[in-house]
Amino acid sequence: MGCARRRVLGLLGAVLLAGGALPSEAWAQAQAQTQAQPQTQVQAWPQRTVRFIVTLGPGSGTDIGGRLLADRLTKKWGQPVVIENKPGGDGIVAISAFVGAKDDHVLLLSPSSSFIAHPWVHENRPYQPSDLAPIARVSNTIIGISVPTELANINSMKDLVDYAKAKPGELNWAGVTGALAFNFAGWLKVAGLDMKQVPYRNPVEAANDLAANRVQVYESAVAIAQPQIQAGKIKLLCVVNTARAPIYPNIPTVAEAGQPALTIDGLVGLFGPPTMPMALRQKIAADIKEVMESDPIIKDRLNATAQIFAPGGPEEFGKAIDEQRALIARNAKDLGIPEKK
Repeated sequence: MGCARRRVLGLLGAVLLAGGALPSEAWAQAQAQTQAQPQTQVQAWPQRTVRFIVTLGPGSGTDIGGRLLADRLTKKWGQPVVIENKPGGDGIVAISAFVGAKDDHVLLLSPSSSFIAHPWVHENRPYQPSDLAPIARVSNTIIGISVPTELANINSMKDLVDYAKAKPGELNWAGVTGALAFNFAGWLKVAGLDMKQVPYRNPVEAANDLAANRVQVYESAVAIAQPQIQAGKIKLLCVVNTARAPIYPNIPTVAEAGQPALTIDGLVGLFGPPTMPMALRQKIAADIKEVMESDPIIKDRLNATAQIFAPGGPEEFGKAIDEQRALIARNAKDLGIPEKK
């Protein structure tokens, strides 16, 4: 029990012993102390080093954005903010470290696609969705659908669908594991398209194979395919985000390209433990928005690394994640994949 809480109870006890009824002045004082307690906790945070555990490795878009934030937040908060990369295990390595810490100074920085498909992919997960309390959206990773330049007759999603219908089973596809692969596979099922999935552990290898036409369709973060796009070996047909990418303004969204069912934003944001008060989550989100909006370098750097500048608060971020979970649940149902325990 905190000191402020004990003082409130002591005050109430003294009043009751003295005369039974609680005078309005004493009641007002007790209420003021009770209400001030969580506010004091919020204002005092952080009291020591803050750790951002990242589900992806150094050099990823999420890592780059996290390091930009860590530098600015260190100055704002007066406490060190450090990045800890823990890639692997389809995001479970980092999530396990975050959940196991049980510490409001240890936060998770992750794309939502790193975990929202877990209930249909992994049994005996070491965490529950409720263990991840949304704090702040930071950015939207630009997700694209690409094909080899060598496929001269496929220059749009319509061309891709027409080709796949005309030659079932001829095209191979690859997708980043988790939500993106689930969404693409669900779309293929509903659209009645026959493509063969090629699994990859390393997404860069998939981009290289796409450039060599060993794989014909790849859904991934555009940053992964960008070197091959810039080299002219890969064509970006569309982005699956709800909005066009500033770095590729002439590339349509998948909805504009006639396939709205493939729409999914590459949400990236910060999560805290479920015990973290909403007031503190809102404070952290406000601080993140402030440092992002006050420094144009952050927006420029995010755009250059195929990310969309999109700071947002815990309520907005949480709603967007819930919508994505519902989308993946529908994909799983279409694919006949039950939720795992």
